[in-house]
Amino acid sequence: MNVITPLRSGRSVARILSASLSRPQQFASHFARPQVARASTWYSTAAAADAKPAAEKTFQNQSKLPRLPIPSLAETAARYKRSLVPILSETDYTRAEKAVDEFIKPGGLGETLQARLHEMDRTEKNSWLETIWLNKGYLEWREPSMINVNWWAQFKDSPSFNLDQAPAKGVISDVQIQRAANYASSLLNFNDLVNSQQLPPEYQRSIPMCMSQYRNQFSTYRAAELPRDRIVSTWPTTSNYIAVMMRDQIFRVPVVGPNGERVPSAAIEQQLKNVVEAVNNTKDIQPAVGVLTSENRDTWAKARLALLGISPLNHATLSTIDQALFVVCLDDYSSDRDIDVSHHNIFHAFDAHNRWFDKSMQFIFENNGRAGINGEHTPADAVIPGRILDELVKNEKTAEPKNATQTQLAPIEHLKFVVNDEIQHAIKTAEVNAKKSIDNTDSCLIHFNEYGSNFLKSVKCSPDAFVQMVLQLAYYRHYGTWTPTYESASTRLFLGGRTETVRSCSVESVAFVKGFENKNADTIEKQRLLQKAIQSHLEYMMAASAGKGVDRHLLGLRSMMQTPEEQKQALIFQDPSYIQSMYFRLSSSNMSPGDNFWGGFGPVVPEGYGVNYAIGKENIKFSISSVKSYKETDSKAFRESILGALRDMKKTLA
Repeated sequence: MNVITPLRSGRSVARILSASLSRPQQFASHFARPQVARASTWYSTAAAADAKPAAEKTFQNQSKLPRLPIPSLAETAARYKRSLVPILSETDYTRAEKAVDEFIKPGGLGETLQARLHEMDRTEKNSWLETIWLNKGYLEWREPSMINVNWWAQFKDSPSFNLDQAPAKGVISDVQIQRAANYASSLLNFNDLVNSQQLPPEYQRSIPMCMSQYRNQFSTYRAAELPRDRIVSTWPTTSNYIAVMMRDQIFRVPVVGPNGERVPSAAIEQQLKNVVEAVNNTKDIQPAVGVLTSENRDTWAKARLALLGISPLNHATLSTIDQALFVVCLDDYSSDRDIDVSHHNIFHAFDAHNRWFDKSMQFIFENNGRAGINGEHTPADAVIPGRILDELVKNEKTAEPKNATQTQLAPIEHLKFVVNDEIQHAIKTAEVNAKKSIDNTDSCLIHFNEYGSNFLKSVKCSPDAFVQMVLQLAYYRHYGTWTPTYESASTRLFLGGRTETVRSCSVESVAFVKGFENKNADTIEKQRLLQKAIQSHLEYMMAASAGKGVDRHLLGLRSMMQTPEEQKQALIFQDPSYIQSMYFRLSSSNMSPGDNFWGGFGPVVPEGYGVNYAIGKENIKFSISSVKSYKETDSKAFRESILGALRDMKKTLA
């Protein structure tokens, strides 16, 4: 019996700390989810390794992949204790060290839990972590997926668009329809490759990487249920339609022939025009049920269950949306040309309307042609949708299928709901709650063009580790201290691998920050400290990618506890340091290179920042999010600290 459940609330620091004293395992699980569900939204798409010849089958290497290792208690304890040094006082560290040593001693509770973990590994299909991670990392988390779990990405604007001449509000434009149709056709191309196993398998150098997450993007949805959600994927995908939303109306739109025949993008374009005509002419306006997907997961689960009980029609409608290949959202407006403003439309639509946040991929098109994606994070990590998005933007003008036919597509269908007063009230309440959450989210961008990876490599700096040190310096300058920091590492070298935490705030990063801010330190000393901090970061990254990080192993051990007595005995998890070390006020991830798209996610803790970055050859892009109601944070002010650190650190290296 698994006794660890996530804390369902905890926006107030006082409530969080209070909960940590009485229910430490619940509190810790609360932070086990967002640190990844948001922070791991992206890791470098450049890390998606070299593709091998197309003759190889997509999933041919799955049987060759090793299983995710279970680290020894000793190596996890050593790495964990070292990660506590920079964030604890000497007294607190001594207490924490004693709790860790007690846990791993011969014959102690740690060995019992470790043995259970090994036993579980023998029964799980892919890895000991897979089920734990899906449940604890995502499906048991009950806060709204919008902002808290879902990620966003904005596509590079097409040079053929004139953003200064956006159509009037209420109009769907030709350029918008054309771009949406081209992207839909390109997505169908990608899905065909995955279905037929013609997508080349990926390798890190010559070592194969797990490809299983590619099965989890098309026709994938998260179903809100009690006490936890479900994630559902179908492979090979059999759907021949997409869901299209316009003004909260939802349509089933066939885009493939009845026998799988592919059609020219012009045929898809006509289907989208049919949707626009239908919405403009309909008098049967359906309620904005999509707004419910922005709600607390328990609230939405109850409303979904109520919908299913009202009428069989609702069951058919929800099933149709769930099984659609993906969602296309046609917005009859354009957000501000300023990317600081426009990305909010992709993040949350300003009011959560005309969106379905439960789908793994929903593509958003404004009427000036600007486009992006909002993705549900449960089924896959960044590099998977990242590769898909790269293909979309690169092939935007060449999206025609090779085997296109003139097959007549089935007509579009306006999906209908039967609602009662309870559902109408739930929708209105969801609108209010969504607006509060959206208005409380502060998010801004940096497009820094003064240098990028070319310069950093020329001075022998790892670009990713360098940016992590930029964040450490910026945070210290902004707050006069350092904080536990999260970065994600991919574990796709293992069967079913997802991510592991890299704890970026280290003994060496603190020494670097202190030295850099020391007016008596010369350039040579600053360079030495920076290189030492970078090397330490790279060593942790390598260990994490090899399945030897701290956080997933501790999560697995904690999940093996079976009784309240064991919870009390596990002092390592009872000690406040465990909570403190996971309180990631800096939650970061890398989506390099950011040439075709850039993105972001919400903050992990209310007093913290969600920082996404993409390192191009000559530029670095950032998104910075925080919670407005917490006066400790200010995304735009922190942006200035990051810019200052970027410029000052270059002076040291130049």
